[in-house]
Amino acid sequence: MAVVGGAGSVGVHGWGDMKSLTLQVITGRWFVVFASFLIMAAAGATYMFGLYSGDIKSTLGYDQSTLNLLSFFKDFGSNVGVLSGLINELTPPWVVLAIGAILNFFGYFMIWLSVTKRIAKPQVWQMCLYICIGANSQSFANTGSLVTCVKNFPESRGAVLGILKGYVGLSGAIITQLYSAIYYDDTKALILFIGWLPAAISFAFLLTIRYMKPIRQPNELKVFYNFLYISLALAGFLLVMIIVQKKVNFTQSEFGVSAAIVLFLLFFPLVVVSIEEYKIWQRKRLAMVDPSPVKIVTEAEMVKPNESTTTNGSTSVSTVSNDIKWWQNVFSPPERGEDYTILQALFSADMLILFITCICGVGGTLTAIDNLGQIGTSLRYPKKSISTFVSLVSIWNYLGRVFSGFVSEHFLQKYKFPRPLMLTLTLLLSCVGHLLIAFDVPSGLYAASVIIGFCFGAQWPLLFAIISELFGLKYYATLYNFGSVASPLGLYVLNVKMTGHLYDKEAKKQLAALGIQRKEGQELNCVGVDCFKLSFIIITAATFFGAIVSIILVARTRKFYKSDIYKRFREAATVAEAEMATVENESKAKKEANNHVVPTQK
Repeated sequence: MAVVGGAGSVGVHGWGDMKSLTLQVITGRWFVVFASFLIMAAAGATYMFGLYSGDIKSTLGYDQSTLNLLSFFKDFGSNVGVLSGLINELTPPWVVLAIGAILNFFGYFMIWLSVTKRIAKPQVWQMCLYICIGANSQSFANTGSLVTCVKNFPESRGAVLGILKGYVGLSGAIITQLYSAIYYDDTKALILFIGWLPAAISFAFLLTIRYMKPIRQPNELKVFYNFLYISLALAGFLLVMIIVQKKVNFTQSEFGVSAAIVLFLLFFPLVVVSIEEYKIWQRKRLAMVDPSPVKIVTEAEMVKPNESTTTNGSTSVSTVSNDIKWWQNVFSPPERGEDYTILQALFSADMLILFITCICGVGGTLTAIDNLGQIGTSLRYPKKSISTFVSLVSIWNYLGRVFSGFVSEHFLQKYKFPRPLMLTLTLLLSCVGHLLIAFDVPSGLYAASVIIGFCFGAQWPLLFAIISELFGLKYYATLYNFGSVASPLGLYVLNVKMTGHLYDKEAKKQLAALGIQRKEGQELNCVGVDCFKLSFIIITAATFFGAIVSIILVARTRKFYKSDIYKRFREAATVAEAEMATVENESKAKKEANNHVVPTQK
């Protein structure tokens, strides 16, 4: 680390210093995090399907199976981001963000044109294609910004994943407040809004999101906790608004006031960013003006750049070097925590266990979230309550993400508590929410929305942190997106093939009992507890099976999580700090030499 001798402080004096400080803020690591917050806050349009799915169903005359098919392609698009991961391996993040913005606008704009009947009624396959393209933009936003931040802050990855995924979880409630202020209660306009807003934000920060060399900062985790407190304030305000708006009918101007407060809280992290970047700028200025020499202090046994530390703490040459191609040594992976190649990770038993766990766990919670509108209607909840369920899922989705990110990071560092075990506990809790829906407990859908939203949110940071820890960060952009593929597979089986089929079967039985013949193109609705009862009993069983499978991963990785899994990142950061201090020292010495050698003129 660099120890700067001398005292004194460096303040902002004049326009030159102000310009230098501003440049430091907008080009610093923390501003990348702030920009990622805004991108993530607009990247969760897929979680709002319950708000506009009714318009699609009624306008285009779909039955529940067709609507669930659309829902599957939505989640297939949002979670199959292998293409974005591979593009990210070859190009800078701004390319990934730009492609995502274009896909987002095109997909949702075409859906809006279809629902508003500005174009001829599309075929079902065309609607599936549109919603798949629009939703796929979410994987590009995640890859472009979230993966970048994890690589920029490798020692705080749990906190990074928790807070950024938390903003994605909040995005449904955030967009609802903003859209209500602009369009009021026009749910068809909501589709247009989620088409242009995320695209505009991504384009605004194209050049901001980039990889930066990780440098250790003593208060790094504390800064993320400051971000957490601001996001908690935002989540608390949104929760209050959800409750108040359920009791009171807001006018558009009142929604405008609410949206203004939301925007203020969204941009408030910029204050924290400015403070942290000012401290960094001040340290740099002190290094340049302090007359005492910069003293470089390094550890006695510094790890060389071409070496890495194994999980047991010994120093050895990395088993994955740049000379090894992606197709080589597929079945001879390195130790856990080292950089796996893509195929080494995909063919490992650990990845297979994670895959099965997520098919059962995420697939079940996502089925519940996507069917909330129809579940509420079938159980005779009022329309305003259904909107409340969607917002509750959004809030608790956020809380689950930040809880699993920050708490798992704290427990891991302090108690060596393995993240896979926390994933197991999350799956067991989600079983309770599924059973509340299955047996229609009085007012149980409110509690189920909270539990399922929390568990769905908690699973993602845990999954992505586990992947980064077990398989390394070298190919994290691709492996991160491979981990997401399990979700649509589970959704297809549990939602399209099972839940949608059983719902339509019960609805046809009710029509037959009333002696009504369904006309072609007429929407198919089911009322009563039997519409979803059997489906959610099966989902509960599948989720419990996923929890049992995840215990196998807990046993396999117990020894790994007992070790110091971040040691090699700390050593790499120490090397980077020493290099930076050397550069600053040389720059200062050169400047001093130029100041002392003044040519004389006759």
